[in-house]
Amino acid sequence: MSIIVTGGAGFIGSCIIRTLNDAGYKDIIVVDHIGSTEKWRNLVNKSYTEYINRDEFLPRLPEFAGKITCIIHMGACSSTTERNFDFLYRNNFEFTKALWKFCAKEHISFIYASSAATYGGGECGFDDEADITALRPLNGYGYSKQLLDLWAQKQTEKPAQHCGFKFFNVYGPNEYFKGSMASVIFHSFNKIRETGEMGLFKSYRSDFADGQQLRDFVYVKDICKVIMYMINHPKISGLFNLGTGTARSFYDLCKNTFAAMGIKENITYVEMPESLRTKYQYYTQAKMDKLRSVGYTEPFYSLEAGVKDYVQNYLMKDFAIY
Repeated sequence: MSIIVTGGAGFIGSCIIRTLNDAGYKDIIVVDHIGSTEKWRNLVNKSYTEYINRDEFLPRLPEFAGKITCIIHMGACSSTTERNFDFLYRNNFEFTKALWKFCAKEHISFIYASSAATYGGGECGFDDEADITALRPLNGYGYSKQLLDLWAQKQTEKPAQHCGFKFFNVYGPNEYFKGSMASVIFHSFNKIRETGEMGLFKSYRSDFADGQQLRDFVYVKDICKVIMYMINHPKISGLFNLGTGTARSFYDLCKNTFAAMGIKENITYVEMPESLRTKYQYYTQAKMDKLRSVGYTEPFYSLEAGVKDYVQNYLMKDFAIY
């Protein structure tokens, strides 16, 4: 079984490769754009056959006809603050369309990343069985993902399997090179270790106290387990939420980070930048019935268990690679 993993040196992609390797898959082609970053570190303990630069990949795609059984597409610009929409359109929308068409022509599996950012402020809820045409993303990144979801819905020629996942707030090992887009847990760990305290954004809504803004935080190891489930069940297709189904506060997240580090809790509240206030989500919670309905029964990590594993087995061990 030959698998292409785009974004394979990145956070989620490299963790998926770890899971594939552990399941015995070694015939893997990694596509990414590492450049001068340190993302190469995520590949050092992985088995794969070839690395291809993202910019060289689409011209080479025809040479893989008849040789690939699955493309796992995690490569994208995931920055919610990216302002160059032409770049987002090319990188997140057009690139994904090309892979979809290849997989449809080859009658193979296509597993790809959508995003919970497509839900915007949550006015329409977080239901992956609802009409996606009503969704209004709050940023260009979310809109680029929404465009693909809408386009895919209209296609008559589809891959043999097509699974899109609306990832909620993913955290875990191998995210160390994401800069400002790394999880609040990662940034909290570094801030606590440096200063002994952590500042969370104040709330600007009367129905949410400071630090009580809610997110569906999902551990990356759960993401990998769901991807493997789809690989092992190639007749399942659809657009699925991928969170835990339980919203937790940033305060809970930070409190558990302090606890996992064995440091006394010291949380302050800081002003949110003006540029974020109109685009800020105060609540996300994945409705998970659709994924459960196709037979996925594994429990998800609780926030307490996920934070403890991440902090103690990776962050506190010199940012160990999963």
